[in-house]
Amino acid sequence: MNQAYLFVHFKEKDTPDGEQVYFTLSRDGFHWEELNKGEPILTSTIGEQGVRDFTILRKEDGTYLILATDLSLAINFKTKYKGSWDEVSRHGSRSLILWQSPDLIRWSEPRFISFQDEPFGCVWAPDIIRDVKTGEYIIHWSSSHASNNYGPKKIYGTRTRDFEHFTPPFVLYERNEIGIIDSAMYEEDGSYYLFVKSEADPESVILLNSQSITGPFTPMKEFLEEMKKLEQGQYEAPTAFRREDGRWCLFLDFYGTIKEKQGYVPFVSDDIKTGRFIRSDESFFFPYGFKHGTVLTLTPEEYNRLKNAFV
Repeated sequence: MNQAYLFVHFKEKDTPDGEQVYFTLSRDGFHWEELNKGEPILTSTIGEQGVRDFTILRKEDGTYLILATDLSLAINFKTKYKGSWDEVSRHGSRSLILWQSPDLIRWSEPRFISFQDEPFGCVWAPDIIRDVKTGEYIIHWSSSHASNNYGPKKIYGTRTRDFEHFTPPFVLYERNEIGIIDSAMYEEDGSYYLFVKSEADPESVILLNSQSITGPFTPMKEFLEEMKKLEQGQYEAPTAFRREDGRWCLFLDFYGTIKEKQGYVPFVSDDIKTGRFIRSDESFFFPYGFKHGTVLTLTPEEYNRLKNAFV
């Protein structure tokens, strides 16, 4: 084993402890076990005191960071947001929450990355990819914006080298009059693959590709055909990773999970360039209730360190 895998996620719960940071490990990317006896690894004490929609990154200097949406529906949905998703979208936090670590074990206190100067609605579901041509990191996320009266969401981005200083936000991807959320981008052999959740036409996850990290992006038809087999409007939060054998695994959050007790649904592709991902439930085991997260590929040493620290 030269690779193992860490899944950073939150949980399907109605209580505030669900909207915190959980770790789950796998040796093969197929079978997953929770760390820390299924209790949170990190808890947000700032902002809304709840976090969702994580991404985790190993930086070029060997340190790690976790970036998250600043949102607690358990605490605030029925009160601050009056039980309305539109209120969340318009008036939710314009900040993301960041933790940093030298070793995946010891983590800093949480701090804000703020976009208060830009008239966004809630800043949702960050992801990070490194631009190898410039050495910068691109943080991208979904948000509504005052420019279209907080209508359909777009994917926005900002560039940074140090996660302290950021370029002005820019539109990374949009669809005319159709909301786009939950972006996750990956590079292979100089091509870029962008998963997003489309809120209409189709109401499902789509996969796009580009020769440039900032697009333009083109939908991959083979992926669209596979997604047509799924119930529309029930899947979101794509996260993917490349296994040691070269295959790609894609996890989609089946947010119809309450009625089906399913949780994440796995798909496997022999070659991401084809866009063909085959549903593979029988090959995988997940503890029930994982929500929107990201997978980080680990070395054996990192895997053992986590296993020993969070028994």
